Amino acid sequence: MAELEESRRKLVILQLQRHGGSLMNMSGPNDVNGAVSADKSSDKNMGWGDLKDAVEEAKTLAGDRLFELHETQEDNFILSKQLEDLQGQLKDDNYIFTSKPYAILSDQLHHLNAEIERYKGLVEVLQNDKNQFLQREKEMCAKGESVNNIKQSITAYEAKIEELEHQILKSMAEKNDLEIKVEESLQDSGKKDFKDEIHVMAAALSKEMEMMENQLNRSKDAASEALALREEAESLRTLLAKKISEQKEISDRYNAQVSEIKSLKELIETLEKENQELEFIVDMYGKECSESRTITEIKESENRARKQAEYLRTSLEEHSLELRVKAANEAETACQRRLCIAEAELEELRTDVDASERDVLELKEAIRIKEAEGDAYISEIETIGQAYEDMQTQNQHLLQQVADRDDFNIKHVSSTSDAGAVVQCITLPYRLINQLVSDSVKTKQASASLLSEKHLLQKQLHQVNSSLESSKQKLSRGEEQMKAYVAQAIKTSSENRHHAITIEKTLLEVSDAEKELKWLRSAVGSSEKEYEQNQKKIAELRTELERERSEKRKLEEAYEEVKNEVMELTSENEEATIQKLQDEIKDSKAILKCGVCFDRPKEVVITKCFHLFCSTCIQRNLELRHRKCPGCGTPFGQNDVREVKI
Repeated sequence: MAELEESRRKLVILQLQRHGGSLMNMSGPNDVNGAVSADKSSDKNMGWGDLKDAVEEAKTLAGDRLFELHETQEDNFILSKQLEDLQGQLKDDNYIFTSKPYAILSDQLHHLNAEIERYKGLVEVLQNDKNQFLQREKEMCAKGESVNNIKQSITAYEAKIEELEHQILKSMAEKNDLEIKVEESLQDSGKKDFKDEIHVMAAALSKEMEMMENQLNRSKDAASEALALREEAESLRTLLAKKISEQKEISDRYNAQVSEIKSLKELIETLEKENQELEFIVDMYGKECSESRTITEIKESENRARKQAEYLRTSLEEHSLELRVKAANEAETACQRRLCIAEAELEELRTDVDASERDVLELKEAIRIKEAEGDAYISEIETIGQAYEDMQTQNQHLLQQVADRDDFNIKHVSSTSDAGAVVQCITLPYRLINQLVSDSVKTKQASASLLSEKHLLQKQLHQVNSSLESSKQKLSRGEEQMKAYVAQAIKTSSENRHHAITIEKTLLEVSDAEKELKWLRSAVGSSEKEYEQNQKKIAELRTELERERSEKRKLEEAYEEVKNEVMELTSENEEATIQKLQDEIKDSKAILKCGVCFDRPKEVVITKCFHLFCSTCIQRNLELRHRKCPGCGTPFGQNDVREVKI
């Protein structure tokens, strides 16, 4: 374009020179002679030839420049079409939805939503485990109460056993005393009749002593059983300590699971935040695509998006892989721990059940033995009662004989010195009989205590049966938990496989993305070459724009000169308008001042008439008895005055 303008200027100069030469040729013959005109005609012919050559050169240059202009216009037209196509593609929603970055982001969103749902399911499972642990704690508390009751019963049994031992010792001492007395009575008695009676009494006493020995043996057996019960109580105490330790372990597990629930909730919150960030990125990507921008802005946004996509891709891949690997490892370790714990619990429960079954069998055998002993005690008590009745009849018969012999002895043997000894020998059987009666009463009391012990043992058996049933229920629950843990382990293994498949898919997607990046880089290189060509063309256009701007500046300068002239003409009119405005300002200021003092601004309004005054003037008026508006004279009160900000 610059060369065209220069060629045009040269043509104009040549035309002017031509017109000037013709004028000179017209005026030349009148002033100069013939030799001079011949020389000028030769110069003229030479000038015309140069002009023709210059015109032809200018025409060729103009043709070349026109051809170049047409080519640049066609290139600009093609580039504008390409720009329109690109803008249409960017504005098209289908193109956005079918693009690979959008598809990758949508897949990541779906995957994150699935992980959130999975973690929610895990939280629900942990809450169910929490409820089961609470139920176990309640059961353990009930077991502790039952163990306390057993302890109380054991202490009562121990007290009874001590009482029985004390009674046995007393009976042994009484037996020894009776044997000594019988021996003394046998040594002192010299008569045959008394010897026969004493032999009969001694035989009866020996029988009773044998019965008492049997009873003592039975009481010893009861004491041994009491010792066995003590050992059982100690074993129950050890079981209670084990159960308390199990309860502590369960509470520790519960706390660990609560901490796991908190960590899972935090992980869910982080995943939700990442989901929101991804949605925000998708929205920003859609907005950027929907906007219409220039080539430079598109290129800059493309570079930014590419860098951001690469950064996000790498960070997401690293983060997702780390999270998946960590989650898989943690899930596997947790499942293995739970399986080991569940197996240990099952073994412990099985051992507890076996031990409880053994205890139940032992208690049943002990109850059977106690029942047999009770029956034997009842039969012995019946025999003792029959023997007691026989002894009473014999005692009555002996008392009659003794009374008869007393009378006989008093009559015939009053002078003998052995009367005191005979009286003592007669009184000894009475004492022995009284002791035997007291011993029989004591045996009845012991049999009643043994029956009460039997009832208590039956109650303990019922309690042990109930504890066995509860332990069986716990065992069934533990088996169910074991099944649930096994199912969870299978699920985690399937999830790990799924994670491995997803990792392979992500690696394939990364390879595809790298291929796309290579293709995009090649496309960017070609576009950069085109961009450089366009930059050259734009530089040429900028030179033309600078020329136009210089012309525009000249026109603006001329316009400013004309404007200054017009302003000088209108300055007189402006002075008049300024004076009017100043007068209006004075009037408005006078309106804003108080109408009483004409100094202070209006600050207060009277609500009855809505006239404005300054606060000092109204305060003076309020101090008066007859308060009236200074403007209209309407009366007003103190409540009718309000402050106003103007």
